[in-house]
Amino acid sequence: MGWGRLIFGQTFTDMPDLIATLREEGPDRRDIAVYVQDPHVLLAQAPQEVFLDPSHTYRLDLAAPPAAERTISGFTIRALASDMDAQAVNRIYAARGMVTAPLEFFRAARDPDPLTYLVAEDEASGRIIGTVTGVDHARAFGDAERGASLWCLAVDPQARQPGIGEALVRRLADHMAEEGAAFLDLTVMHDNAQAIALYEKLGFARAPYFTVKRKNPINERLFAGPDPSEGFNPYAQIIINEARRRGILVEATDPATGFFRLTFGARSVRCRESLSDLTSAVAMSICDDKSVTRRVVAEAGVRVPEQLSTSAPMEEIVAFLKRHGRLVVKPARGEQGRGVSVGITSLDAMEAAISEARTISEEVLIEQCVEGEDLRLVVINYRVVAAAIRRPALVVGDGRSTIRALIETQSRRRAAATGGESRIPLDAETERIVRDTGHSFDAVLDAGQELKVRRTANLHTGGTIHDVTDMVHPQLVEAAIKVARAIDIPVVGVDLMVVSPSEPDYAFIEANERPGLANHEPQPTAERFIDLLFPLAIPAGVRQVLEAPTGRAD
Repeated sequence: MGWGRLIFGQTFTDMPDLIATLREEGPDRRDIAVYVQDPHVLLAQAPQEVFLDPSHTYRLDLAAPPAAERTISGFTIRALASDMDAQAVNRIYAARGMVTAPLEFFRAARDPDPLTYLVAEDEASGRIIGTVTGVDHARAFGDAERGASLWCLAVDPQARQPGIGEALVRRLADHMAEEGAAFLDLTVMHDNAQAIALYEKLGFARAPYFTVKRKNPINERLFAGPDPSEGFNPYAQIIINEARRRGILVEATDPATGFFRLTFGARSVRCRESLSDLTSAVAMSICDDKSVTRRVVAEAGVRVPEQLSTSAPMEEIVAFLKRHGRLVVKPARGEQGRGVSVGITSLDAMEAAISEARTISEEVLIEQCVEGEDLRLVVINYRVVAAAIRRPALVVGDGRSTIRALIETQSRRRAAATGGESRIPLDAETERIVRDTGHSFDAVLDAGQELKVRRTANLHTGGTIHDVTDMVHPQLVEAAIKVARAIDIPVVGVDLMVVSPSEPDYAFIEANERPGLANHEPQPTAERFIDLLFPLAIPAGVRQVLEAPTGRAD
């Protein structure tokens, strides 16, 4: 399958042969033995090596009448057709924490070919936003039952259109029925309530079949017992998971607020997500006050937008608005985009924005609004590890739903994709932005019509993240490192407003002392964070890369 082998248990008559086949699993692969007869007997043969996968098997009878079909809008389903499609599929796999497949595997000719790859393509951008794989059992091993199975259903967490997963499943079922398959099987984790609800809606029913896997680092969370990351948000979980992979002891201190302790040998470090003992109180206090941050980085030669405090005389504020036309109002202290208003063009709007910002911080700043894209650079140990464009939340009309309903639907999707961290607030700022476009929350957008409902691109207010690490301009990398060195902070998220990530022009926005390391796939943010905390736990190959004379960790 590219990411590992499907091993059909019903084709084995001897348990030791099946165990021996599982032992042939390649490095960084995940083999799956399906339809294992008497799995309890198989486990007794090698209890230290294999385990019973905690997933359910579901079956769709392809001869039964199909469930009522949902109208899809904004995307099409087609067969995978190019290397670019394959790269996009791997990008989605990586974003979903799945094992990727080599491009050579997608290109390989197979006769007969038991594999079917389908992709969902965004009609507007041409971007691949979903994928599913089907296996024709008759072509794979001459299955007398004429079975088929579904694997690797995955939807891009940044996708906006509803019903992508459902459409992929329906199209694959139709294809397998046309090929003469009698049924379509799939396995799903027992606690994946959202996926199970989808499959049951489409007519799948539980089937009494079991799956066995080999114990390996990829599968560890399925057989290693309670996870110490339980109760933590995704920003702490990604660090805890990487620490466990290195054999570093994890002690949960206060999961609700993201506190934990990591211990390796004689060294112990306390963390709150990506904030650790290595960040000084002085560096934290510099980041905490945005006006102080701006002065410190400006003195280091970093380009900053013009800024004013609301404590300035009113005539000075009026002149500032007249000079720049569009302003940003934000609390001097605060995070996650709370209390920030962008694109203020009038004194009335400014007064309302200042009142909103004062709910977060008594001191409020007024800043020149710089046009462009919001670029976040994650700097760890004074190297840029990841760079991503953050885009504000938007919704896509379907010709039926109100803007309020579209926001609620997109908010639920963003929350599901980010472990509850990203939601679009239905607050005064969202209402102001929608109103500025000439709409109200109760208006209905035409099918396919896009509408930005926030101007800040923060993940916590529904923004999306798009990796651009491989194309970021060296001067932007240099600016981010200047910021980190000026503050003297080992881990920081540097936010710049840029014309393009591949061009040198920028304006510094702010520095975050506790940047989220999740959602930057495929960049190794958690790996580099653990490297910083525990240099002795760095694998030898990685150590050679980090010792290379460059400003960016590859």
